[in-house]
Amino acid sequence: MRLFECGTLVPGCDWHTRANDDAEVVRRAVEHMREAHGETVIRENMVDNIKARIRNEANAA
Repeated sequence: MRLFECGTLVPGCDWHTRANDDAEVVRRAVEHMREAHGETVIRENMVDNIKARIRNEANAA
């Protein structure tokens, strides 16, 4: 299971998501960025920043 915690990118945000693959984690994270943080344009560097912060859930502790 792969894990992304938004607070690693947006300080103070406690939203997180889990999925079996990175593509689904990125999709959910982009949706969250649009809805919760008002991002209207998701640039490639934003996606790269999300991908860089995805990790295996077993390593999350």
